[in-house]
Amino acid sequence: MTGDGKTITPWKVLESKYAYKDRWLALRSDTVELPNGRILSPFHVIEQPDWVTAIALTHDGNILLVEEYRHGARQTVIELPSGIHDKPGEPLAAMQRELLEETGFASEEWHPLGSFFANAPRLDNRVHCFVALDARKVADPRLDDGEVLIAHEVPFPAFLEELRDGRRTFHGFQVGAMWLLHAYARKSGDRRLAALLA
Repeated sequence: MTGDGKTITPWKVLESKYAYKDRWLALRSDTVELPNGRILSPFHVIEQPDWVTAIALTHDGNILLVEEYRHGARQTVIELPSGIHDKPGEPLAAMQRELLEETGFASEEWHPLGSFFANAPRLDNRVHCFVALDARKVADPRLDDGEVLIAHEVPFPAFLEELRDGRRTFHGFQVGAMWLLHAYARKSGDRRLAALLA
């Protein structure tokens, strides 16, 4: 329902075909009928598993980041620990597993920040965001085949300054996670987060 009380009628899917499908993504081509009766074909949708991402903060106020080459961007990027949620179970369990595997860190205190669509016009997946507080090193990273990454601990104020000044480039969905962190910090009144975000 929109702000003026009107409702939006969903598109009617008349036909769906897959041009490509594997574990990581599927390209679906739909023929749809719009509410005005117009037929739109093809309308491409990329199906992907949900994503998980975490803002993991240590007891001494550092944020955990991972450095990894990303072939889509064709450059090495430093980003939040993240992964896909493609196994049975809750998104939180997937994120806890990713943090441990990528960084060797774990936390006893996790809070969900919320979730949102990755890109609703073309992607069908959601991003589930979490904050992990008082994260600590408990093991060596256990990387998947094909993963080459380095974990970093960065003072949170320095990280925020670099992000605000444009010296650090982030995935769009990870910027969304940062916004959710700010909203959560205001709502929860957590003094640790308030101190870091001040």
